Amino acid sequence: MVSTHEQDGVTRRARAQQVALFRYQLICPALEAGLSTKARGRVVRAIAAGVHQGPFGGQHRYSRDSLDRWIRRYRVGGFDALTPSLRQPGTRIDTGVLELAVALKRENPDRTAAQVARILRASSGYSPSESTLLRLFHRRELMGPATGGGVVFGRFEAETPNERWVGDALHGPRIGGRKTYLFAFLDDHSRLAVGYRFGFAEDTVRLAAALEPALASRGVPAAAYVDNGSAFVDSWLLRACAKLGIRLVHSTPHRPQGRGKIERFFRGVRDQFLVEVADTSAAELTEQQLTPAAALLELNGHFTAWIESVYHHRVHSETGQTPLARWNDGFDRLGHGPIMASAQALTEAILWSAQRTVTKTATVSLHGNTYQVEAALAGRKVELVFSPFNLEVIEVRHDDRSYGHAVPYRITRHTHPKARPETPEPTPAPTTGIAYLQLVADAHHQQVAVDDRIGFDALYSRAEHNPQPSPEQSSLAERTDDEHSQQVGR
Repeated sequence: MVSTHEQDGVTRRARAQQVALFRYQLICPALEAGLSTKARGRVVRAIAAGVHQGPFGGQHRYSRDSLDRWIRRYRVGGFDALTPSLRQPGTRIDTGVLELAVALKRENPDRTAAQVARILRASSGYSPSESTLLRLFHRRELMGPATGGGVVFGRFEAETPNERWVGDALHGPRIGGRKTYLFAFLDDHSRLAVGYRFGFAEDTVRLAAALEPALASRGVPAAAYVDNGSAFVDSWLLRACAKLGIRLVHSTPHRPQGRGKIERFFRGVRDQFLVEVADTSAAELTEQQLTPAAALLELNGHFTAWIESVYHHRVHSETGQTPLARWNDGFDRLGHGPIMASAQALTEAILWSAQRTVTKTATVSLHGNTYQVEAALAGRKVELVFSPFNLEVIEVRHDDRSYGHAVPYRITRHTHPKARPETPEPTPAPTTGIAYLQLVADAHHQQVAVDDRIGFDALYSRAEHNPQPSPEQSSLAERTDDEHSQQVGR
């Protein structure tokens, strides 16, 4: 049986991993290698000035000191260095008291730490020490003149290929009456379309289908700049970027600055490619003897041909070069090719994971499926690593150690719920217009009208005209009464 102390340790490790992912996402905009010291300082101050949703909910602010410390840790030790220490929890000052102290200081900047402490003791009966309040005010930059902060949009263009990719989604044509979506990633320096794919859904699976070939063929970028769509904020993308060392940066909602290159690319796609693609209905596909999957495959094939033979070889109006030539020239200046991820690292990055607690019978559940794991893991929280397209192969990990594959015990679902197939749901068969129950009811009414034997109203009518029983009925009644009397006498 797992002790409470050990279970608390597992919980703290899981929370520490979640905190590390949050810190990585928060400092991503400041990790860009080409930023000068002043530019990075402006980015960090902009992050510190904002209000962020913490890893476990709630709205929080983070001081510049904390952000700088996390940046230094990431540069030295990578993603693992962002994980907080697993020391035993101790007493902490109530967050509400600290926020009240900050509010009092902002309400009247002339108040000293001692004066704020007096007000807290008078209002709530407790106050942190003056030194604690002073450190708090310095972290929140409340002890000096406010620093002006203009909006920081970053550099206009990356200096080298694979320094930054920009990703977005575009609404495409209808195939078989079903909407399609184009996921695309564009190299910020060369405008090369590194990854792209049409799909029937705007979800994480279709995003992965566009990103995975790009990483395998074009290398690993230093940063990825994406919007806030549901597919781009999915935990899978954050995990994949963290595993490969890609800085994932989300654009500010309702701020189109910084996304002009891919928007310009999408405009070219609409004006030069989609204008030649007509919407099709299910009936039109049937006439062409095409399935929706085959039609989608054909669309992706045509788009690949247009990208590789037309777009990549057309001179860009801003760079003065074709995207392919600028891509090759950039790596020629660097003296090396794209940084490629190993097959093992790429496979690990594209896998999905989920946290589960092993039952007392050494089983775990995942989306309706039950798996058998090692008995030593009973009662422990484990990480299940899997492909969304094959839920029969699940790797079990605990404390960064692999415990092999789980043994399928009861499988009711073979793919992840998000891994919806590209083919649309089968269309319902056309109706015949035959209402069977109505036919039965009509036949019943006709039978009642023709057959007088089941007409109870006719029975009542004969009873009114002939109220006296017939001789046969009288004799039958007399025999019934005699039999009843003999039974009573016995």
